[in-house]
Amino acid sequence: MNTLSFGLLSLLNKSSRTGYELMRQIHLFWQVQHSQIYPLLAKLEKAGLVEFVIVEQSDKPDKKVYSITQSGKDALREWISMPAADPVTRDELLLKVYSISLSDRSAAIKLIRERACFHQEKLESLNQSLNKIKAESGMEAAELNLQSSYFGSYLIVHKAIMVHQANLEWCRWVESIIDIEPR
Repeated sequence: MNTLSFGLLSLLNKSSRTGYELMRQIHLFWQVQHSQIYPLLAKLEKAGLVEFVIVEQSDKPDKKVYSITQSGKDALREWISMPAADPVTRDELLLKVYSISLSDRSAAIKLIRERACFHQEKLESLNQSLNKIKAESGMEAAELNLQSSYFGSYLIVHKAIMVHQANLEWCRWVESIIDIEPR
């Protein structure tokens, strides 16, 4: 099985979902094409790792709601215990910054400010997510622990906040360096 398979199992371990809901949720962690989800769910179902029920809808086509099986939980537990692969970095901005000396000052500052705005918007959204976790769990962050079903979500959102804060700080640092360069 590939990493995306385990990502789907991870989401289903939290709650049953449709393929569409899985697609929306997995984007928080993983780049994926819509066309990848349904064939993978079919493979997971054939392997006995997920199951589904068909939910009839009067105004729309029927939908499949997927759930993880005990075999799926066992496979997920085993996968979690294995070392994680090294992260992959694919950031177009880094390629542009590598050759930023070809740019003029205003274009360089614009490029960096646009990315800073992106990180600021992400931080606002992530802080809302953090507040939602606190509201749904009924706990403050310090009260969450390994046994809480919200613990993993809290850790991921907190990591994302830290990453975007660091990236925003880096953008401000780059802009300050560009500003002091001789004109």
